Amino acid sequence: MEIIILLVVLGGLILFVVGTYNSLVTLRNRVKNAWSQIDVQLKRRYDLIPNLVETVKDYMEYEQETLQRVIEARNSAIEAQGPAEQGQAEDALSGALRQLFALVENYPDLKANENVLSLQEELTSTENKISFARQHYNDMVMTFNTRIQQFPANIVAGMFDFPEQEFFEIEGGEREVPKVDLR
Repeated sequence: MEIIILLVVLGGLILFVVGTYNSLVTLRNRVKNAWSQIDVQLKRRYDLIPNLVETVKDYMEYEQETLQRVIEARNSAIEAQGPAEQGQAEDALSGALRQLFALVENYPDLKANENVLSLQEELTSTENKISFARQHYNDMVMTFNTRIQQFPANIVAGMFDFPEQEFFEIEGGEREVPKVDLR
């Protein structure tokens, strides 16, 4: 009788550990998938920026320094690793783009240029997609981190090395998509 009770308790414990481990793996994979969705949108953004710079560079001959900053910020963002570093790089890139779009306002030919309007619309659309992907990623990170911190799942998380994940955060002043009216 005691052996049966011991086997039932041991079986229940094994089922708990296996179930908790599998749920943590599922959540970790959801976090990874959410990050890959951000990565897709960031790549799209990075691909649009050279087109924008190429389109405006002939008109903005006195603004080469600004264009260079945009390219450098883009390259830094491409090389960034992890949510924290990526967030800082994206801050710098958003600031450089904001400055570029502010300068475009000084060039009537650019404000009316179909390519510039199209690229600006594509970038705005991409910024919105990045924002939604970032929100989804941060929701997945919160769910995962909460789960690995709760008792008794924290025991299984500690046994199998499930570390907390980083949130993808944008610094204070850079939280909004730049609004530029090119018309």
